[in-house]
Amino acid sequence: MAKAKIQNVLFVTTEAEPFAATGGMGEVCSSLARALNQTKKTEARVMMPLYEDVAYRYKDQMTFVCNITVGLAWRNQYCGLFRMEYEGVVYYFVDNEYYFKRGNLYGYYDDAERFAFFSRAALELLPYLDFKPDILQSNDHLTALVPVYYNLEYKNREGYERIKNVFTLHNINYQGIYPLVIAGDVFGIADEDVSVVEYNGKINLVKAAIITCDKITTMSPQYAREIRLPEFAGGLDGVLIENREKIVGILNGIDVDEFNPATSPSLFVNYDAEHLDAKKKNKIELQRMLSLPEDENVPVVCMIAHMVAYKGYDLLRKSINKVGDTGNLLDTNMQLIILGKGDADIEGYLSYIQNMYSPRVRALVTFNKDLARKVLAAADICLVPSRTEPCGLTQMYACRFGTVPVVRATGGLIDSIVDCGKGDVGNGFVFEEYDSDVMDKTIYRALDMYQKDKAAWTALIKRAMACDFSWGKAALEYNVLYRVLTA
Repeated sequence: MAKAKIQNVLFVTTEAEPFAATGGMGEVCSSLARALNQTKKTEARVMMPLYEDVAYRYKDQMTFVCNITVGLAWRNQYCGLFRMEYEGVVYYFVDNEYYFKRGNLYGYYDDAERFAFFSRAALELLPYLDFKPDILQSNDHLTALVPVYYNLEYKNREGYERIKNVFTLHNINYQGIYPLVIAGDVFGIADEDVSVVEYNGKINLVKAAIITCDKITTMSPQYAREIRLPEFAGGLDGVLIENREKIVGILNGIDVDEFNPATSPSLFVNYDAEHLDAKKKNKIELQRMLSLPEDENVPVVCMIAHMVAYKGYDLLRKSINKVGDTGNLLDTNMQLIILGKGDADIEGYLSYIQNMYSPRVRALVTFNKDLARKVLAAADICLVPSRTEPCGLTQMYACRFGTVPVVRATGGLIDSIVDCGKGDVGNGFVFEEYDSDVMDKTIYRALDMYQKDKAAWTALIKRAMACDFSWGKAALEYNVLYRVLTA
């Protein structure tokens, strides 16, 4: 039997860890590429901009490949290419100091032009790589022009034939919407092709990628279904329904070595599922660090999320503001630790709540991975009540650290967490309706088990810690997708 051909995949992304990242996409692109290479069935490489943010210790390891001129509408811009290998993955870095030598990755008036240049550069540079991709995998709206440009200008060029395009939607709420008037001047889209990028009288780059790519992947199977519903699609439900045969949902993984309570250097005390007493020591140490009352028996609930309403902060606010005979959530014997930053109104409200309920509540308006791991190791329950969640990683991290997740049934949350019922199945607690009363009942159910049935609680923790959320599982599903796509 002939040996199956290895599929060559080039991830085109605006961020990848550890070089430059602002969120989950950076982790996905690097971790998935590494996991794919470990399967020996796919060779995955990554292309990203060479930002000023990239540390010099990495820049010093890069080798210069070439420089070319890239045309974008009426512009002709310098484009350099550098290469390095990191943790078994080859990375290509696209250099242009005018576009990328800036203090931040995003947030500039010319972001549309910057990443249109990057998308076109990715295609122009293909003949100069020591690698011929079978598949180009672009990520979210900032690289959505890759399948667009490929279909409009490159697919019939010599050396570009038979390349397939996968477009990965990390979050459909970011669609790359711009005034239609810039289609030619900024993106270099010919007048006769403007209909490809036009939607509702404006440019919509995600719509354009959806109709020009060969496959669409999302961060979870449930999210793949949800984005075809009006309440989740951000106005693109019609386009997604028309292209539903392209959509594939594959649940993200996590780096199980990085998020390992037995070895993580962030923890006060390392532990595993057979030594859960050490987890309690993390609770005491964190309580001491945050000036919370030191008590290993009091339940500690944490919420680690970007402070925006759709992450469930509006539900939490309603729960805390309740009045009447039943009281509010914080009248319960528990400690609450919230970690994150974002919307100024939410940050201010949580700081107010901390002062009102001190010393049992801590609102840590910041974010760093070291502190997040300390909180996850110390807490008993992790609240993830999102209104929408393409995948969600916090609930997976929580399971890894033996911190029982309470999640809403949406997106990747319902794909990764199974309700424990009376305590003999599952790996957490799940509520369906996006409602503060429903959320509170589920939290109380978790607190009740914690306080009254230690055997069931310990068994639940061990089931959660035993879950396989490794990238290896996702990589195998991507291998199948790539093989079918290129057959």
